[in-house]
Amino acid sequence: MRIGVIGAAGRVGTKLVEAILAGPGLELAAAIVAPGSRHVGMSVGGGSVEYRPADAAMNSHCDVMIDFSTPAASLAFQVECGSMAIPIVIGTTGFTAAQETQLSGCARLRPLLTSANFALGFEAFLNAAAGFAASVPGAEPTVAETYHIRKKADPSGTSLRLATELRARRKQVSGLDAGLTPILVRREGDVVGVAEVRFDLGSAEASLVYRVHTLAAYAEGALAAARWLVEKAPGPGRYSLSDALGAS
Repeated sequence: MRIGVIGAAGRVGTKLVEAILAGPGLELAAAIVAPGSRHVGMSVGGGSVEYRPADAAMNSHCDVMIDFSTPAASLAFQVECGSMAIPIVIGTTGFTAAQETQLSGCARLRPLLTSANFALGFEAFLNAAAGFAASVPGAEPTVAETYHIRKKADPSGTSLRLATELRARRKQVSGLDAGLTPILVRREGDVVGVAEVRFDLGSAEASLVYRVHTLAAYAEGALAAARWLVEKAPGPGRYSLSDALGAS
């Protein structure tokens, strides 16, 4: 499977490149970085592939692309792809509502599989939290996150998805909108990622914790999603990690 990585010199992109170079049956076909990156022109892992800015030609050499860049770079790459039907896994987060609409428009041309958190097991964690919320409708949930000190102070895509899912599940059970789920944000050292859902039961408390130990976890999940896109060839549309996991 020939894979191109967008944001190849970033925190997760670097782990993706390492996993692809070491993975049987995987080939790094493109390593895309920003035009002004200091990596442009450098060899990737001592091989023949160099870090390069995006161009339309390199897309044709890939079976699938994996994008861990920025919202602006991600959308710019969609434009670069034109009408090409190349499947793309998107782990970039922080898209505005307008940008999400743009992505949905691009999904009419090619399959896009997006997720706020590609770490294996996160979907099961989310379903467990939503299931608890449905089983105990009176429980008041709070989402708490901890990430490394360099991450922006806004809630992560992971926490926003958890909060949205909890709100939807509680509304489904009670028929009433429970309002926004509070999100507590903490930045500490080099923490990769900790997501916790706390349920206040009045006389008791329950909590579920999901802890990511290494950035490689995100790379592993993204590669699993990429394999699903290539092997199942689902056609244009927007897909989620749960689609890939359910199909497999």
